[in-house]
Amino acid sequence: MAKKTLDDLLAEGVASRHVLVRSDFNVPLDEDGNITDPGRINASLPTIKALVDGGAKVILSAHLGRPKGEVNPKFSLAPVAEALSEALDQYVALAQDVTGEDAHERANGLNDGDVMLLENVRFDARETSKDEAERGAFADELVALAADNGAFVSDGFGVVHRAQASVYDVAKRLPAYAGKLVDKELEVLSKIAETPEHPYVVVLGGAKVSDKLGVIEALAEKADKIIIGGGMCYTLLAAQGYNTQNSLLQEDQIDNCKSLLERFGDKIVLPVDLLATSNFDSSQAEMETVGLDGIPEGWLSTDIGPESVKKFSEVLASAKTIFWNGPMGVFEQEAYAKGTAGVAQAIIDATSNGAFTVVGGGDSAASVRALGLDEDGFSHISTGGGASLEYLEGKELPGVSVLN
Repeated sequence: MAKKTLDDLLAEGVASRHVLVRSDFNVPLDEDGNITDPGRINASLPTIKALVDGGAKVILSAHLGRPKGEVNPKFSLAPVAEALSEALDQYVALAQDVTGEDAHERANGLNDGDVMLLENVRFDARETSKDEAERGAFADELVALAADNGAFVSDGFGVVHRAQASVYDVAKRLPAYAGKLVDKELEVLSKIAETPEHPYVVVLGGAKVSDKLGVIEALAEKADKIIIGGGMCYTLLAAQGYNTQNSLLQEDQIDNCKSLLERFGDKIVLPVDLLATSNFDSSQAEMETVGLDGIPEGWLSTDIGPESVKKFSEVLASAKTIFWNGPMGVFEQEAYAKGTAGVAQAIIDATSNGAFTVVGGGDSAASVRALGLDEDGFSHISTGGGASLEYLEGKELPGVSVLN
């Protein structure tokens, strides 16, 4: 049976019904607790507004950071409640607990069109428990907030690859629907997974090659080229015999990378030059662009070099489908952001030439906004890094399969 969507729920009618929505509000915060990138909050608004307009009593659930099952004010959703109040132009109350007395009082006091936010679901260790009975007990408590005629809307695409209580177990206990965000993500990603127009180019970056070996193998069967930069490229370069000095390196993955290059070397595109620096902190560093075997002793590389940007851009220029997940360097520091900015611009140029381009969430999406790039320069910016990768890898996403 095909999954039901928010449109189906709205057609059934939501007026005066409690609707529990699992959103993804795992936004980055600065040291003062201010939201530095509201992208995920903005992406959740269409679903919330549609429910408000339909007269639903909306209860939002979400997590922030990794509080490890304990109440930690550092990971409170208070900044999110404030940002939602502003974005929706109506007060969004934050419950002082997740499924306790305050949450129940506020849920019972909702009027039609009101919105409330539960405190961080990961303040309760049962949310992420591997024990189904523990998760189920927590899910029962969440469901109790939605009263007798409640419904569940799954709209946190960034968490649908996890079988967690507020994502998976709740959907087994209430009439469940895919929100606008989840529905759109699946529509876009299925286009790439099932019928990509060729040439199809994947761009991968990020820190650890171990996180993406399975993805590289799966996508190498479908993509024409896989461009690899970021921290993960140094282990692949080491597998080719280059001395990457103090650059990020997973020595235990070198043999796996050698095997990968033997099998898919004709498809994998690696950097041809690097930015070498004497210190990870750019404000205290000497820097120079070097060849792959030219990193000075004791230095490290924090970005790809200009020739690599040029080479990658040439590959991207002819692409008809592009999927990008992971920055090319430590983009958070301006001096190390040129590689990411250059590759992002090449993808924007490809979009304007008719390519279908998807930014695969996480740090890639954050880098687009941090670098001040035009978000409309990409066909789609995903909100879920891990979820989008696992979907393209062909893995089942528990939070999606439970909706079917």
